[in-house]
Amino acid sequence: MATHRRWICLTLLAGLGLGHGVVAEAPGWKDPDPLTGPRSRLSQRKDWLGIRSVPTTTEILVLAGHADSQGIAGSGTSGEAVDQFGAKPMQAGIRDELYWNLLTAKAIVALGRQRGLRIRLYDPPLRTIVNVNDPRTNWSVGKAHASAGGYALEIHYDAYGPDGVGSGLIPPLHRPPNRLDESLAQAFGSYPLRYRQGLGAPRRGIAILEIGKLEGRLEGSLRDPRRRQTSLSAIARRVVNALEQGLGPSPTLIPVAAIPRPGAVNSGPPASRLPASSGVE
Repeated sequence: MATHRRWICLTLLAGLGLGHGVVAEAPGWKDPDPLTGPRSRLSQRKDWLGIRSVPTTTEILVLAGHADSQGIAGSGTSGEAVDQFGAKPMQAGIRDELYWNLLTAKAIVALGRQRGLRIRLYDPPLRTIVNVNDPRTNWSVGKAHASAGGYALEIHYDAYGPDGVGSGLIPPLHRPPNRLDESLAQAFGSYPLRYRQGLGAPRRGIAILEIGKLEGRLEGSLRDPRRRQTSLSAIARRVVNALEQGLGPSPTLIPVAAIPRPGAVNSGPPASRLPASSGVE
């Protein structure tokens, strides 16, 4: 039965044009990824399938995770290099995760615009906004964008060591998953629909993309000035390729009965990772 279900899922993905090896720069199902490291260990518990078509005119809003929560709960990981090996932070006053979130988000937007996507970056005017409902936070701006029909994507790097889960997409919860969600999951891995009972960003309609655990080869390639731009460019290409794939022509309609139903509760294991924005709401 399990084998048959997996075959159905792979068949559906192939029909969507989202099967193995479609998204350039992604090494298929190889794990760990040569650049981004281990994929989400929860990918095997994926309980959703993004088959809803997305208009090609959809505007994509890219956010840098933790850009509004420095110095308070939810400021992101400092990374293995700083915490475990005593390396100097990349920039004084902010966690290393935010530093890489920002550079990655900017690279994605720059490349997306070159490719003709309707894509833009939102960077809060303040690095510390205590009130999560302040209209200037990632959550507030992303929620408004998603409510208006756009696609909001918040970029993160996951915690290092056992607290981290790995690369993957956590889909938004304000609507059924769509082809953009599915394409990004194919490129990076996936998390269950209601990971940790629903994080603050997904509950506000914002997809979270964990690029990878901020450790080892990935962090080393980012910190090495000789490899930094190449690594950021490769990550940006993978994200933009996935976005283009998700915005592609509508696939043939698939009978609803053939689509696996999401489980009622799939939160993933408790973890000491910090929240995915300025609070835990």
